[in-house]
Amino acid sequence: MAENESTQNSVPPPLQCVVFVSELRNGGNIEPLVTGNSKYVAKRLEKFKTTIFTQMSSLAIKHGAINLGQGFPNFDGPDFVKEAAIQAIRDGKNQYARGCGVPDLNLAVAERFKKDTGLVVDPEREVTVTSGCTEAIAATMLSLVNPGDEVVVFAPFYDSYEATLSMAGAVTKSITLRPPTFSAPIDELRSLISKSTRAILLNTPHNPTGKMFTRDELDAIASLCIEHDVLVFSDEVYDKLAFELDHISIASLPGMYERTVTLNSLGKTFSLTGWKIGWAIAPPHLTWGVRQAHSFLTFATATPLQHAAVAALRAPDSYFEELRRDYLAKKSILVEWLKSVGFKVFPSSGTYFVVVDHTPFGQENDVAFCEYLIKEVGVVAIPTSVFYLNPEEGKNLVRFTFCKDEQTLRSAVERMKEKLIIKKH
Repeated sequence: MAENESTQNSVPPPLQCVVFVSELRNGGNIEPLVTGNSKYVAKRLEKFKTTIFTQMSSLAIKHGAINLGQGFPNFDGPDFVKEAAIQAIRDGKNQYARGCGVPDLNLAVAERFKKDTGLVVDPEREVTVTSGCTEAIAATMLSLVNPGDEVVVFAPFYDSYEATLSMAGAVTKSITLRPPTFSAPIDELRSLISKSTRAILLNTPHNPTGKMFTRDELDAIASLCIEHDVLVFSDEVYDKLAFELDHISIASLPGMYERTVTLNSLGKTFSLTGWKIGWAIAPPHLTWGVRQAHSFLTFATATPLQHAAVAALRAPDSYFEELRRDYLAKKSILVEWLKSVGFKVFPSSGTYFVVVDHTPFGQENDVAFCEYLIKEVGVVAIPTSVFYLNPEEGKNLVRFTFCKDEQTLRSAVERMKEKLIIKKH
């Protein structure tokens, strides 16, 4: 083939050439960058834009706003875990790890799971270490859901759920948790389950609402799953941040372990979100699929950080008790201060998030309010409408996080007290 023929037929014109770049650094600011022609993007991902977390964090930097939006702590993780990572690097544990996880970490995950749930799992056959819980979710969806299968999620939901289900070719079905209690509408769930339902995707404690599913709700969900032979994918990354209720893993309920993939990670509990150490716990017949997908997504997770994760998971009970106590104090502070500003604050029993009603301040919807809050007040919150299949359902709600030091929380609230004005109806 002649060179000019190849150029004409195989290479797109320069102005149409797609560039896969998500962010652009410009003068110290990070701005979302959209380039290329959408015809090059796979149809299953066309509807998904830059994540709301990236957008809001970028605006925070641009406007010098205090970030109470994205859920990452502004304080560091414990020294004993960081020192374990440093020691692992010095000890030469720097090459590829075993695909399913460093054996000591698989064992530590199994030990922690037994302590938390009473369930005994085989670390070699039922635990898979992944690059964060988000990868564990992706590996689970891609390996256990077929194109055309229906998966039920509880809205509002973490935005990666819908995107990953789309990549798997699944049909996302949504059940809405409504304020003020965000209780699970079991009758709606019962009517939604069909012969096409493959799985229910559960998140407890629940992001963004802070809801914890009760024992009665979990029993009802379990009963429906057993009756209709439905799987459960249970995202439990906030299990150690349970305040008013005890966390219950649905896998621990009678008849449920055999149909459940339990998903978790290190980042939230140990304030090490950048490490991206996660895991999936499931019976062998489900683990096989998860491991196959994991092998072709990332294959293995950072070796020295896995060794450090062993030290983390074997921390004394006092660590987890102090963590819960500290976050409960932060939550109490932020809730009272948000009420003093004029927000209606909904109960949060777990996670490090609270959801509020922004409507007293007169903005059209949650996106408009969050943009105003950043640009005019200097504080970041997350609009919740992006966490619903129908954005209208979340237009009155925004999410704040309290995984920040007290001075940061105080400064943010002081800005809101000074500049937010309740509109009279």
